[in-house]
Amino acid sequence: MKVVISGTSRGIGKAIALKFLAQNHEVTGFDLNEGTIDHPNYHHIQMDIRSNILPVLDCDILINNAGTLDEEEALSINLLGTINFTNHFLKHNELKSILFLASASARNGAEFPNYCASKGGIVSYMKNLALNLAKKGITVNSISPGGVMTESNNHIINNPILYKEVLDETLLNKWIDVDELADLAYYLTVVNNSITGEDILIDNGEMLKSNFIW
Repeated sequence: MKVVISGTSRGIGKAIALKFLAQNHEVTGFDLNEGTIDHPNYHHIQMDIRSNILPVLDCDILINNAGTLDEEEALSINLLGTINFTNHFLKHNELKSILFLASASARNGAEFPNYCASKGGIVSYMKNLALNLAKKGITVNSISPGGVMTESNNHIINNPILYKEVLDETLLNKWIDVDELADLAYYLTVVNNSITGEDILIDNGEMLKSNFIW
């Protein structure tokens, strides 16, 4: 299948792209940065997902991963950019599946305000799409990770004190590896035919953790 993924130069998006390439799919990645994947079935487009001149490409599976932690850009890129990118590919393709990378922050509001709002907006937009695209048999879901082992979190991962503090907030005392997220993304878009309109929380039990006082 032909797969389009935004934000593939590093982290979660790159891991998802590599997963699909390993399974012999054709992948086109979009990113503001240069491509970092060398594979005969990978095509890289260095472009902003907010652009009004996105190229017309064949696409069976669309995965929206591009995003930023920058508060000034969060709503513009994470939410409005994602909507722009999705609408473009919906206009030109009959898709099998659409997936969004949201965040546990969309549920608990535990990060910066605009970032939380942007990710919460993605979940709401995902549900709206699922309602409207169900008649076409298109599955639409999102993944909401908690802490992830990526370069953007190195300031925590490489600080023993901070890293212990964040791990102590989870039930399983760990963060998620990007390859595990890639496996879930693959399942939801390729294997799955029955889950739609769902935001899948994968946070090692951080949301559930509660200190009961009696």
